[in-house]
Amino acid sequence: MREVQKDIEARGARLIAISPEVPDNSLSDEEKKEIPFEVLTDPDNNVARQFGIVFAFDEALRDVYKSFNLDLEKANGNDKWELPVPAVYIVNTDGTILYSFLDTDYTVRMEPEEILRQLETV
Repeated sequence: MREVQKDIEARGARLIAISPEVPDNSLSDEEKKEIPFEVLTDPDNNVARQFGIVFAFDEALRDVYKSFNLDLEKANGNDKWELPVPAVYIVNTDGTILYSFLDTDYTVRMEPEEILRQLETV
C-alpha cells in the first residue's frame, strides 16, 4: 500500500488501516515512519464486529497458530482468539460504503491497482 499511497491521495481519498493488534514496540521507530498511512487499533474487534467480519478460531486453528509461535492473545491484548476477515472498504465522507471487498480466504487480497481503479469509479 506504500507504493500507491500518493496515488490514493491524488484521487481525493485517504488510506486508513484498522487492526485488532494492540500498539506495542514490535516495530522500531524507523519502521513506523515508513508506514505512510494511519493505522488505528480496534480493541476487541469492535469495529470489525459492526461490519460483521469477525471470525473465531476453533481449537484446531488455535493449535496451528501456537505451533508457529503466533501469540494472538498477546498481539490482540485479549483471550478471545478472534480476527477480522481482511477487507477493503471505500467509504464516503458521510459514512456510506461505496465499495467493499473481502474474501474469507485470507490469502486473497485486493490488489492496490484495483483500489485505484475503484476510486476512479465511485
